[in-house]
Amino acid sequence: MNTQPSHRAHSPVVLDVAGTRLTDADRRRLAHPLAGGVILFARNWVDRAQLTTLCAEIKSVRADLLICVDHEGGRVQRFRSDGFTALPAMRTLGELWMKDALAATDAASALGHVLAAELRACGVDFSFAPVLDLDHGGSSVIGDRAFHRDARVATLLAKSVAHGMLRAGMAHCGKHFPGHGFVKADSHVAVPVDRRPLKTILADDAAPYAWLSATLTAVMPAHVVYPKVDLRPAGFSPRWLKDILRGQLGFTGAIFSDDLSMGGARHVEVTHPAEPGGAGSELTYAEAAALALDAGCDLVLLCNQSLDGGEAVDALLDGLTRAAAQGRWQPDPDSEARRRALLPQLPPLAWDELMHDAAYQRSLERLP
Repeated sequence: MNTQPSHRAHSPVVLDVAGTRLTDADRRRLAHPLAGGVILFARNWVDRAQLTTLCAEIKSVRADLLICVDHEGGRVQRFRSDGFTALPAMRTLGELWMKDALAATDAASALGHVLAAELRACGVDFSFAPVLDLDHGGSSVIGDRAFHRDARVATLLAKSVAHGMLRAGMAHCGKHFPGHGFVKADSHVAVPVDRRPLKTILADDAAPYAWLSATLTAVMPAHVVYPKVDLRPAGFSPRWLKDILRGQLGFTGAIFSDDLSMGGARHVEVTHPAEPGGAGSELTYAEAAALALDAGCDLVLLCNQSLDGGEAVDALLDGLTRAAAQGRWQPDPDSEARRRALLPQLPPLAWDELMHDAAYQRSLERLP
């Protein structure tokens, strides 16, 4: 089975799979025309051979599916054994910057190269990295995932990581727009609120997105509410995504929602009480997906819902199909083009080839 949707279609849903091999239910969902990608987790990993086989299985269903993972380094690294390099947290690069800025940028490029080359050698297309959040010191969920408190340092180190990833043929994703580092609450379980004015946010936390407007291939907004800008979390806000990120900052790449199953994702204030869910109530996954897509996201993630039968994934796919039929969400060919642009354009080096590649070996030597 290798079902290819029309290029004029829009396949915005990035979903997960339950285990280390595809089930019949996984294959059915991946063949759905709204499925556009798969996000992998540590539970999908045994070793390199198994991961490579799993990725090949996914591509056998749909060659255009984008295989993704959260693989940043530090505490957010899904694959850590059987030859995968243990990558340092991004704060390590920020600390190196304070000693030798140019050495830090070279190390950051090396890290991005190693990260992407190892993933691609096993069939993974894309990683949600680097983090652009600033280290304000109070966020436990961001913490050492951030490069630095200074937006200028974070920008240049992130650009270097992105350069290394692109060298290995992998696109990248800056997150979490316009900035998650200032708030203390964890959007996985709560709805963080950042009460700073727009001018302050743009001058500080969001500055990397302006300075990287010609670099970033993808962006993920934060499940954070900035009430002086919009009552909706950034990932559900046309003001943030269409007016500011695209219109004011000039971003042209793909926009991913963060995980719709997170605590900060489904309690969304809406402008009109007649909208799905009603003001402040909990949305269904399909309603949340439709709102995110209408707000300006090109793709939406639903994570960790294929377990226990995966009814939530089926409900999202079915509900989003109905939302399109009812006009609550309009499939967008431009969004589909941005999704497809994230697929690797060049074949990867196989693992054994990679181990003998001089550029990869040099990057290993330059890791902090």
